[in-house]
Amino acid sequence: MKFADFCRCTVVSFTCVWLTNAVADESSTAPDASASPDASPAAAGLWKVSIGPALMVSPKYPGSRAFQVLPLPSLDISYDDRIFSQGLDVLGINLLKGPAYHFGTAISFDFQSRNESDDPRLHGLGNVHYGPKLKVFADYSLSLLTGSVAAYQDIAGTGQGLLVSGDLVANMPLTSKLLVSVGPGVTWANAVYNRTLFGVSASQSAASGLPVYDTSSGIRDVHLNTYVSYDFSKKWVGSVSLTAGRLEHNAGHSPITEQRTELNFLAAVNYRFK
Repeated sequence: MKFADFCRCTVVSFTCVWLTNAVADESSTAPDASASPDASPAAAGLWKVSIGPALMVSPKYPGSRAFQVLPLPSLDISYDDRIFSQGLDVLGINLLKGPAYHFGTAISFDFQSRNESDDPRLHGLGNVHYGPKLKVFADYSLSLLTGSVAAYQDIAGTGQGLLVSGDLVANMPLTSKLLVSVGPGVTWANAVYNRTLFGVSASQSAASGLPVYDTSSGIRDVHLNTYVSYDFSKKWVGSVSLTAGRLEHNAGHSPITEQRTELNFLAAVNYRFK
């Protein structure tokens, strides 16, 4: 069974389990006709809604020296810490959750793409389009530390294969309003991803003038994550995140790669409705 098929089966299975439990919970807690009308505010309190503008700065394509700037909506919406839309995760479900852990799945975008028009060196390589990916994730927190792992499977046929990332961050509330998180991480890529983004076939070599470059699965990058958030008031919050990485192995030594250092920056200002 391919990983994508496994992910789809996992999503369906766990979603069915979750829906069954949710229905059971609703049945056991549903009020009767004489229940107090004040029950609805409690349900409304399960919602958390935060929306605002964001700006993302990232390499124009993986391995590029040039950067692209993308204005994006910043969404942080969740219901009962179960269903959510957050950051680049357009829609997700925490299938299992507890005070210190989450396991779930989401439809995610990362905007990795490459066009021949991005750089004269790319002529003859063909375009690589971005698209939605199926994300399966888990995280666990212990005191100030949070460890997480996430797998991203291409589901749009863009040839971006599978990425798996692992991260460990220390969350440090410096004041009641200021939170700083920092920690290392590593990303692994399968052969399909590396061939699409960093490989050069014989036909591509003939068309572009770049040497033939064969790739395989392996470590894509090692990186350091930094995140800072500040509550300006009860309603307004600002956040900045920076991931500084270094491309390794297939990615780092590819003739397509101009720069092994990779920087991804995101800044947002959100208004909390709830």
